[in-house]
Amino acid sequence: MTAVLTSVEEIAAKISDGSLLALPPEYAPCSMEGIRALVRRGARDLRLLGVPQFGIQAELLIGSGCVAEIETAAVTLGEFGLAPRFTDAVKKQNIIMRDTTCPAIHAALQASEKGVPFMPLRGLIGSDILTRRDDWLVADNPFGENDPIVYLPAIKPNATLFHAAKGDVHGNVWIGLRRELMVMAHASKAAYVSVEEIVDGDLLSDPQTAAGTIPGLYITAIAKAHKGAWPLGVPHFYERDNEHLAHYAELARTQEGFNAYIDQWVTRRTAAE
Repeated sequence: MTAVLTSVEEIAAKISDGSLLALPPEYAPCSMEGIRALVRRGARDLRLLGVPQFGIQAELLIGSGCVAEIETAAVTLGEFGLAPRFTDAVKKQNIIMRDTTCPAIHAALQASEKGVPFMPLRGLIGSDILTRRDDWLVADNPFGENDPIVYLPAIKPNATLFHAAKGDVHGNVWIGLRRELMVMAHASKAAYVSVEEIVDGDLLSDPQTAAGTIPGLYITAIAKAHKGAWPLGVPHFYERDNEHLAHYAELARTQEGFNAYIDQWVTRRTAAE
């Protein structure tokens, strides 16, 4: 049964140090309040999985010393440039970077979702990335001749963390069109979700929301967090705060500037105004 928690601080407490933590891209609702809570908790040695890429979520965790390893297709602040704390950590070898691709991440999660040990993927053949991933296997297609294919081991995160527009009192979570969030919840041992609102009734019984709802069976816990994706956005609720993201990108060019940002917007601030 899904737990309905009182705050994202409780979610952060349930994500253990050393966990393999799956996080969505910025264009899906991200639990920025959950990320800030992890920083405040002083999480350590997290292994981040970008599904399939990261932005400011990874930046806050990496710059705060919460991360040991990262597997993702990209880390970028988009129109605001490179992700400076990620870039600095890689250059100084403070974190392990495991290069991958968007299709590879989705395929490996789908393997866990389906309960199988691996997933084949052809598009990696001929890429340099194969030389840096000794956990991927290139072998012949068992149903063909002289037809190599890549076998990817299933990825089963210890936890997944994201934000959603709403959940209900039964723990069902409405995600709309963001189907990667469904796969993440299916594939992970635990799924934690911050939501803009918790509604009465049953989202699965409403034909307007049922198709875009993750059943509470796959959700470990939810917690209400007003503007919980800020400074990122939630469609039909609020837009990205591009002015704030530009402010972050400017400060985070140095560790000192990043620390000042954390002090103002994470340590002493628990929610968007």
